[in-house]
Amino acid sequence: MKVFTEQLNGSMNRTELSQDQVFEVLQSMRRRYAVHYLRRENCPVDFADVTDHVAAWEYNTTPADLLSKQRKRVYISLYQTHIPALADAGIIDYDPESGKIRPTSRIRVFDDYLNMFTRPMLPWDRYYRGLALGSVLLFTGIWIHFYPVAILSWFVAILGVLTAFGILSASHYWYTQNTVPDTPPELHSTDD
Repeated sequence: MKVFTEQLNGSMNRTELSQDQVFEVLQSMRRRYAVHYLRRENCPVDFADVTDHVAAWEYNTTPADLLSKQRKRVYISLYQTHIPALADAGIIDYDPESGKIRPTSRIRVFDDYLNMFTRPMLPWDRYYRGLALGSVLLFTGIWIHFYPVAILSWFVAILGVLTAFGILSASHYWYTQNTVPDTPPELHSTDD
């Protein structure tokens, strides 16, 4: 039993980050920029691309206008400290030989922290509550034979409600996966 408990705890540690680990990662601006870039791209990228974007954001310029000394300063810091820290935390998979960085599913933990003030939030809870209330009214109308909903069969009503919830949840998932801002939160004005 002890072995099973240790395996369970080990598997939880590989899939979840503690709040301390999240804050440890987010304490460095360069790490926040790197996490933001990797989350936005959401696919394997070259180390050089991460360096260029982090340096451009840090120096408030574009990757094409970076000076080589600016790029080099950020490259060294990312190479020696920040990328290995992200890899050790299981947030990315990093292959130093090829220079490829691939975000893991753990990177999504940072969505709430990095996008809190930059992404317009839709009131998803209201949409779900509205659909649930509508479903209750629909089923009540069928049950008490209220015209015009009484002409619907239970099967059609259940199928309609399940379809509506499926569409809403798919929309919610798509929205949360595809609304990562182009730049990190530090570069957004909160005065807008």
